[in-house]
Amino acid sequence: QSLPTSSRVMAERSRKHHVILTLALVLAVSSAAFGPFKKKPEPEEPKKSGGMMSQLVSTIADIVSSFFEFAFVWKVAVLVFLNTKFHLLERLKKGLKDEYALLLYFAFWYIGNTKYNEYNKAALDSVGGKRAGMTMTVSTMQLGVCAAYAGFLWLVGSNPVKLCGLQWPDSQPLPASTSADVVKTLPVGFCAAAAHSSSVFALGGDPLFGQIVKAGEPVLSAIVNTIFYGKPPSVAKACCLPVIVGGVAFASMKSDPITGEYRLKFDSTALYFGMAANAFAAFKGSENKKLMSDKEIKSRYGGVGNQYAVTEILAFLISLPVMFATEGHVFPTYVKLFFEDYAVRYNLIASGMAFYLYNELATMTIKATG
Repeated sequence: QSLPTSSRVMAERSRKHHVILTLALVLAVSSAAFGPFKKKPEPEEPKKSGGMMSQLVSTIADIVSSFFEFAFVWKVAVLVFLNTKFHLLERLKKGLKDEYALLLYFAFWYIGNTKYNEYNKAALDSVGGKRAGMTMTVSTMQLGVCAAYAGFLWLVGSNPVKLCGLQWPDSQPLPASTSADVVKTLPVGFCAAAAHSSSVFALGGDPLFGQIVKAGEPVLSAIVNTIFYGKPPSVAKACCLPVIVGGVAFASMKSDPITGEYRLKFDSTALYFGMAANAFAAFKGSENKKLMSDKEIKSRYGGVGNQYAVTEILAFLISLPVMFATEGHVFPTYVKLFFEDYAVRYNLIASGMAFYLYNELATMTIKATG
């Protein structure tokens, strides 16, 4: 008995995308553990052939191709076979239970944050470090990468981030938000821009000490929510705060090469900007909750993915005038470095992508846990 026309079309479409979706599944669940965006050595001589656009496309192609090293390819082959044998994609369409997917989201949030810190440091080092005067430029251009990726998601109409939790990707069409909705989102976008830039300055000052200061974000969040929003933390959460900060501080201690003693390296830049980042992040979280408590706005955005994408685009647009006001004189130099220096291009795009993905996973996790 022949299948109905709609069923035949769906079956044909499923067969056509069989291998592609399997690759996407493998990419989501194993790439972080095996080193996505694997660092490549900077070429001894910059490539002179081709124009600026061809160099940019070449860099993006290198980042994508880094997923497909030999060890990854044979894993793909194994999973393609398992998919054929055990119908993994059909199981994926049903989706992992939310409570188990949440654990994977949390794990990838942590992995993504680690990779972002690595590539953020490399992006700053590639332009001369914290004394080069391009920290705000790097921060803003990372948000530019985020904005470009958000536009790409709307172009293809799908967001693959839920594959990290072994769940089927959600569709992500353009939101039906009004101009009034965007205006109400501006406080979230401003706080996101300020928190990101402050974090980049803090981690650029001293990555280890900056991480210790940033670990105090739950403390600032508790203070901000208590004073400005009338929502103090529970006793259990309050008791966890010194454990969080103390644990990160302990893990970040360095051994003195001469005396062998373990101690922290104090950095004023990391302290001031880290505290600013924590404060803005706390306000961002609270303003975001307040924004999404409006059911009509939430409905028009059509999901966490769209709301997060709009926030990152606003953060980029808000950061641009600040960048030009503070570092506009070095922007032409940065543009030249971007197109001539492979390391600058590679680490900027990789850090921007890592930032977008791990923060989107964080947003999804926090929404699920409250």
